[in-house]
Amino acid sequence: MRAPDRRRRRGSLFRRPTRAVRRGLSQLLCAVGGLLLGLVVPMMSAGPQVDAGRAANLLFTIGFGVISLVSIIYSMLFLVVQFSAGAFTPRLALFRDEPIVWRAFAFTVGVFVFCVTSGLSIGVGESVSALAPCVAMLASLVAIGLMRVLQMKAFDSIQLGHSLTAICGRAHLLLDDLYDRPYAPDRPAPHPREDGVPVRWSGAATVVQRIDVRALVALAERHDCVIAFRVAPGTPVWRGSVLAEVSGGPGPPASALLAAVTTGSERTFDQDPDLPFRLLADIALRALSPAVNDPATAVESMDRTEDLLTRLADRDLAIGDFPDGAGRPRVTLPVPDWEQYVATAVDELSCAAAGSPMALRRLRDLLARLEVRCPPERRAIVRERLRRVDRTGSSAHPLVWAEPPPP
Repeated sequence: MRAPDRRRRRGSLFRRPTRAVRRGLSQLLCAVGGLLLGLVVPMMSAGPQVDAGRAANLLFTIGFGVISLVSIIYSMLFLVVQFSAGAFTPRLALFRDEPIVWRAFAFTVGVFVFCVTSGLSIGVGESVSALAPCVAMLASLVAIGLMRVLQMKAFDSIQLGHSLTAICGRAHLLLDDLYDRPYAPDRPAPHPREDGVPVRWSGAATVVQRIDVRALVALAERHDCVIAFRVAPGTPVWRGSVLAEVSGGPGPPASALLAAVTTGSERTFDQDPDLPFRLLADIALRALSPAVNDPATAVESMDRTEDLLTRLADRDLAIGDFPDGAGRPRVTLPVPDWEQYVATAVDELSCAAAGSPMALRRLRDLLARLEVRCPPERRAIVRERLRRVDRTGSSAHPLVWAEPPPP
């Protein structure tokens, strides 16, 4: 069992995030803030006075101009998302999830609400303080600055190097939070799973994105049972699929257990450590397809794959058991093991790279170095793939395959 602080740290990752809530709240707060400022600022009499009619016209012009600008830019950004999906992989949604995307939109909504509210609040008076038009102009400049940052993010997202770096950056954060123990071959085996009462998914086909383990541990402790999930985050489920099994007691209502599971239409980085390997493999596979035929891109993707595999080679991957405060097992999750990570990263590539000596030799170098760096108990899995790549290279490219791999 882990130390309490580490257990809390790992459990904190398996909780329901609030990204969607933050998006909605940011837009609501900006709109409410713009409304309040639009009511208060025109009532101030500080500073020079300007003609009320001209000030109102200027405010309306700024408000509708800013909202028109953001509408045009966001329409163009759809092309960026489409390009990234076509050039790399349709599962790559990094730009769409960038905070600047929804923060810029929220701020622009606030500017629009402020300008319209201020214009209406001025009324039919003869003069008004120049404070309201000045605030509107400054806010519009900030909105234009945010649009500029958004455009730069969009341009970066269509570059291969930036996309690979972004994938690995998120993977590093996820893997470092999940696997914070070194590999120990003599560590006790995980708690064996017992057959129990199945809890089935009753909704439409979807993908499990997040599981609130903290809530489930408390739920299992309250009902004195063990909840063993049969699906992990990133796994598709459909009507009738067994989501989990409850043993050791009557268990909680199915609705309470399902409430701790967040689903969606696609996989996310939040609790899916296998997703970065899937994305890197997809990018390399698309580059090696006959329609693209870009082995250099596949090699760059393999560079990042080797970095992630090396990062996991000496880590303890058995993290699927979550005990309660007394150390009794309460929740278990199926988590990827070493063989699954290696299989996701290289198995399909070893077949697709058969027609490219450059990609096949890079894959051989990856496996040769990985075999040296991983613990002895994990080398057989890597060695099997290395032999397979060697056989493929020797038969498909005998003239360029004589040079041994680097140490």
